[in-house]
Amino acid sequence: MSLNVLLVASEALPLAKSGGLGDMVSAYAAALRDAGVDVSILMPAYPAALEQAVDVTYVARMTGLPGGDAKLLRAQMPDTGVTVLLLQMDHLFAREGLYRDPQGRDYLDNLTRFASLAAAATRIARGVRNVKRPDIVHAHDWHAGLTPLYMRLAGVAAKSVFTIHNLAFQGNHPLAMGAWIGVPPELLAPALSDERSIEFYGSLSMMKAGIVHADRVTTVSQRYAREILTPHFGHGMEGVLQAHAGKLSGIVNGIDALTWNPATDEHIARPYSVDDTAGKQACKRELQQAFGLTRDPFAPLVAIGSRLTEQKLADVVVHALPVLLERHPRLQFAILGQGERGLEQALQELAAAWPGRVGVQIGYDEQRAHMLHAGADVLLHGSRFEPCGLTQLYAMRYGTIPVASRVGGLADTIVDYAPDHGGANEDSATGFLFEGESRDDVLHAVDRALAAFVRPSSWHALQRNAMSRDSGWEASTSHYLALYADLVEARPALRDAPRTRKTPLRQRAASTGTRRLHAEDTFNTGVAEMARSA
Repeated sequence: MSLNVLLVASEALPLAKSGGLGDMVSAYAAALRDAGVDVSILMPAYPAALEQAVDVTYVARMTGLPGGDAKLLRAQMPDTGVTVLLLQMDHLFAREGLYRDPQGRDYLDNLTRFASLAAAATRIARGVRNVKRPDIVHAHDWHAGLTPLYMRLAGVAAKSVFTIHNLAFQGNHPLAMGAWIGVPPELLAPALSDERSIEFYGSLSMMKAGIVHADRVTTVSQRYAREILTPHFGHGMEGVLQAHAGKLSGIVNGIDALTWNPATDEHIARPYSVDDTAGKQACKRELQQAFGLTRDPFAPLVAIGSRLTEQKLADVVVHALPVLLERHPRLQFAILGQGERGLEQALQELAAAWPGRVGVQIGYDEQRAHMLHAGADVLLHGSRFEPCGLTQLYAMRYGTIPVASRVGGLADTIVDYAPDHGGANEDSATGFLFEGESRDDVLHAVDRALAAFVRPSSWHALQRNAMSRDSGWEASTSHYLALYADLVEARPALRDAPRTRKTPLRQRAASTGTRRLHAEDTFNTGVAEMARSA
């Protein structure tokens, strides 16, 4: 049986990316395609997406979406050739940021923007001329959370899967806006009066809509699937998840093993592999130079590459770094990230106070990210909660040893070095895990790593284990395919051919305008009517 899957997401690398969601969606789509699945991605037609997508063609006009009328375009990803459907609504998506304005404020019409994406997915699931109807619609995170709700109201035959990438971000909006986007009144009533309600503490929750109305719910690691059932990690949604625990499972993310491969990576100074790591020293020199650090081949170099937020323990790390720098005279830090302004400024002040030993670059740059993982010795990746995390997977692939919190996907993917008093488990360890969220917890974990760093045989064993870890998509894809098969009651035939990356195609896009619509053009007459008009 040929299986058709539509992935619905707000971003997919390289067309749009703000974090790990974009990485996951594009890499997973390619893995599904290579497994024999007919897969496509539906996402907004941001200006950058139109510029980079290949062979952009017009497919259909969609009228009466929550944000007005739209054009549906078909294209290909420039690197993998995966089909991407682009929803063009320039009045909603032709903006500088994906979710926030240049001042860091959420766009006030985010509900309308992403309700339009969910409504478009429902139209496709019901049937759009020249677009193959999907068997499975797989919605990703709160941006696509309304998709399973709209599909259920429209009575489409396709099954829905909803993946939680980060429960902390829930897409909560004023309840009164529900009628504007076509949600029936009974589904906006207090949750106690209707178990289908998407009301959440007086707000409309796009995350809750996905959880309640999807046929299956997944999250991006097994441990995180258990953690979010508890008050500590549930962000108020634990009761909802407990009520739907029977359809919840965790499937850990993989990474694009072709893009993230030190043996073939064009972004780094010199290629290397698990069998010959000599090139890593050249990458270290390049990283030190790029971040203004003293060029010292023997200095332990710690990378930090993440959002600079309290979730990532950046507030704790700011206070831990001066102690570590005093304690270890040759220790260096290369920091790449962006986030809360106060934390960015604090790290920049540390760089000014420790020239040659602390380098900070605010922002995100794909090439610098590859340089960071290739050139560093250690990755410091603290987190108060971590659904999966890709940074530690990239780091291990490049022989950069992670020091990370024992939470979520970090605990699922890193084997702690010497976890008990019985021995150093050098045949399996891939990093260092720590409990707690205090400065001392971070200090102790980094000290453990540095103690191993000065023992070459131990360090090389850690690198060998980390680089040999299979972090690709094959195992995870097989779990998703089993889940899909349960829903459609037929397991798709898989291809045995290994994945190959197509030569990047010439990037060309057709950009077409969309008129700004008046309030009376917006969709506010109910999702069932919307689906019938498709």
